Parts: sequence; structure tokens; C-alpha cells
Amino acid sequence: MDEHLLEPEKVTIEPSRTRVVPWRQATRGGNIDDRKLSQITVSLPPKIALLEVKVGPRVATDIEAATREVIRLDEAHGVHLAALSVLLLRAESVASSKIEGLDASIDDLARAMHGYRANASATAMVAASGALRELIESIRPEQSIESRQILDAHRILLSTDPDERGYAGVFRDMQNWIGGSDHSPLGAQYVPPPPELVVDYVEDLLEFTNRTDLNPFVQAAIAHAQFESIHPFTDGNGRIGRALINTVLRRRGITRSVVIPIASALVAHRDAYFLMLQSHRDGDAAPLIRAMARASAIAASESRNSAERLRQFPTAWNSSLGRVRRGSTTSRILERLASEPVFVAEDLGAANEVHMSNVYAAIDRLHQAEIIRPLSTRVRNQIWAASDVVDELEALNLRIAARARKELLEP
Repeated sequence: MDEHLLEPEKVTIEPSRTRVVPWRQATRGGNIDDRKLSQITVSLPPKIALLEVKVGPRVATDIEAATREVIRLDEAHGVHLAALSVLLLRAESVASSKIEGLDASIDDLARAMHGYRANASATAMVAASGALRELIESIRPEQSIESRQILDAHRILLSTDPDERGYAGVFRDMQNWIGGSDHSPLGAQYVPPPPELVVDYVEDLLEFTNRTDLNPFVQAAIAHAQFESIHPFTDGNGRIGRALINTVLRRRGITRSVVIPIASALVAHRDAYFLMLQSHRDGDAAPLIRAMARASAIAASESRNSAERLRQFPTAWNSSLGRVRRGSTTSRILERLASEPVFVAEDLGAANEVHMSNVYAAIDRLHQAEIIRPLSTRVRNQIWAASDVVDELEALNLRIAARARKELLEP
């Protein structure tokens, strides 16, 4: 094999520039160096609305593989698609939150979905799921992505954050930074553009995301990197920026019904992922594009395995229960269990218009068969979860991460 075939394959783009700007603390704090800091160096990404992107054969091969896997997943599951869609939305939200250092057990997440004894990380994961759903479902193929939709998603994301809810759904009007001191950009790893440039940068980004002449995976990866470089919010940039990946894929028609849990692969190489974003700022988009494509292919492939498990669960549940009369309360609960795996008894009674004594009897039967498990200690409004479905959410993220550790960074 020729040696040049093993050399890194670049996707050359214009690198970010820098500018020195005045700085003054808004609130006095930190050490003397924080307080004396009078100027900072901010990053100025290039405008990308008219960006031309050329990829080489290895990048193109990864993109082609990703396209095949994602389309196979999106087209293959018919009546089970609703349950799969819920599972994949949760999987992406959980993993995207973990990239930001948030972690919670799957049971904590399920409890947080009903607002019961939820720790902060689990509550944030639920908010991330709502934000992703809001952004994805607001988009139709070829329809333009607008700043209003991004702001609406961000409002949902930070609505439960006591420290940040005042900034929810608005672009920042202050300087932010990544790493370094809490009191100033001193020693920061990255300092985004100044706040007065944010709106102009976002408009340029949206012009790029609304093009139809680029490969969707290339477009999604570059749009994500640009969003992270702009860092238009005081908080929540990573989660909204990763939601933008699936939003671009939905807009371009690569997906029609599912969210691809790409973050489940990226979280396995969290540090490398951040280095890919920096490589993009330095003028080479290839590492991030290849990682996004490979993450999509891995996530779609493992999601098809989850889809098959979801398809088999109802048969296994019926087998565990023995004979279940069609139209009974037990049968009605089983029919919705895959797509609504976490529920409260009282909600089921109202939704199915049946007497609560029948609901409680059905739940007791399902519990005895170990099909559902309790997640709280309430007497009333007990939270229940379908064990197989909730456990599959964790299993899917683990399978994707295991494959990503082996395959994501291969030459």
C-alpha cells in the first residue's frame, strides 16, 4: 500500500482568527489577576454561509456508510417506530448531557420524567430531551431552520435550571468562555466571539444550515462546530449544538421519524471530541466530519438491535402473563407500554376511561410478572416503569459506547 494512503485526509476550511478586545469584570471577584485583567483575546470564526467543502475518498466512504445505516434504521420498523423514537430521543438526550458532565441513573431519569425526587442531573436530562424534541419536531424536510426554533428549544432546556432560567431562550449579551477562572477569561481554553457579534454569526450559520447543495452529514458536522464556536448562550450550548446535528439530518430528509443517538458514541471519546472541535477551528474539518459519520453509523446499527428487542417485548410479556383478554385493562396497558414505559396509575385510568380498581388490578398483575417495577414509594401516584424498555435505554447507550471505543477513531 502506498504510504500516502495512510496520511491523514484533511478537509480544509478557513481557520478562526483572533482579536484582542477590552475586558472588565461585571462583578468583582476572583484573585488579583482576575480583577486586574483589562483585555482578552476572543476567537472570530469565519462566516460559513457560502462555504464550499471538498471531502476526500475516506471521508466520503464514512459518509456513505452512515447514510446507509441511518436510512435502514429510519425505514425498517413500521408499527414499532413510535416506541423506538421515544427510546432514541431519550438515549441521545442522556448521552449529550453526560458529555456536559451530567450523570444520573436510568431510574432517576424515569422518576424525573414525573417530577419525583429528581436529582439535578436527571432533571436536566429530561429538559434536554424536551429541548431536542422541540427542535426536531419543529422541522420539516426542506423547511428553513430559524433562530426562533433554536431559542424555543433553549428555553425548554434551561427552564428548570435555577441559576440559568433567567437567560433561557435568549442569546447572550455578555462575554462567555470555556475553562479557566470562574471570574474572568484568564487562562480560558476558548473564548467565543464578543456578544455584539452573536446575532450576526447565528444568522450566517442558519443561512448555511438551510442550504441544500451540501452533503447532509458534512453540513450537520460543520453547523455543529460553528454553533459551538459561536457559543451563543450563557449555558446549554453543547446540548443545543448537538441537537442541531439531528435537526439538520431531519431537515435534509436523511431521517424522517427517529433521532440518531450520536452523542452516545461521542461521549466514549469526550476529550477527543473536544479536540476535533478545536481542529475544526484550526482549519481542518475532517476529524469531526468522520467522527460524526462513524458515530451515526454505529448508533443507527445498534439502534436497529434495540428496535428488534422492542418488537419482541410484547410477545415475551404476554408469555409471562399467560392468557390476556383482548380489550382488558391489562391488554390496554401492554399495548402502550413500549412507547410509554414510565407511567402513573392515575394517568392510565384517565387515559383509558376505566375504573381505577381495574387499573390497580392490572398493575399488580404486571408487577407480579416482573414486567413493571415501582420507582417511588408513594401510596398514590406511584411511578411505574416497564423494566425491559427502561433497561434497554441503558443497554443501547452502553453498546454504542463500546463500539465507539473500538471504531470511532480508527484511521
